[in-house]
Amino acid sequence: MFLLQDDVHDSYDLTTGLGGHIQKKMFWISVILLFALNGCNGYQPKFTEPIGNITVPVGREAMFTCYVHGLGGYRVGWVKADTKAIQAIHDHVITHNARVSVSHTDDSTWNLHIKNVQEEDRGQYMCQINTDPMISQMGYLDVVIPPDIIYEDTSGDVMVPEGGTVKLTCRAKGYPKPHVLWRREDGREIVIKDASSTKTKVTTYQGEVLRLTKVSRSEMGAYLCIGSNGVPPSVSKRITVSVH
Repeated sequence: MFLLQDDVHDSYDLTTGLGGHIQKKMFWISVILLFALNGCNGYQPKFTEPIGNITVPVGREAMFTCYVHGLGGYRVGWVKADTKAIQAIHDHVITHNARVSVSHTDDSTWNLHIKNVQEEDRGQYMCQINTDPMISQMGYLDVVIPPDIIYEDTSGDVMVPEGGTVKLTCRAKGYPKPHVLWRREDGREIVIKDASSTKTKVTTYQGEVLRLTKVSRSEMGAYLCIGSNGVPPSVSKRITVSVH
């Protein structure tokens, strides 16, 4: 059997009652016909290349390609493996997701397209051929999200008395989780003091919280917190520290 009945049921919202019962029967007849039309030449198809894993920024298009040799009369299906939701069978899109489509080049190259990729599209996708036993291969879609500053959790401009302490906080969201880096806008060094007042001067400081102790007037100015996670563009916020 190519795909489980429960899997197809999970992918469809069928009506209930007598009309729905007839609809369901007609649907199953169609699905069984699609799956049961096996090749009759006795030759078993095979995959010629792995699907591979892909990484796509949110909002872009993802495409999986299934390469097959000797398909004959067999059928190619696509399933989102983690949810068991059928995406497509051969030329027919099954899912209600309007962003999903399929295409193919002759019988050797079968493509699953997902437009305007969203976080919920992340996961394993399976290309299946309805041989007996069924053969399949999987690829993983990773959906990445560029960083964004969480402004409600990030410090604003601050004023501190000379010799006082100030804690600057900067939080960013995205996928993967962004790293936060601090630097001074004018390029001068950031002065980090430990509990024993030992000074360490750095051009950049990594971490969501930058703590400045025993602040001097030389530390006045604009500090930039920069969020990055390898997905462009990086983001930054300018925070001004005033000393009085």
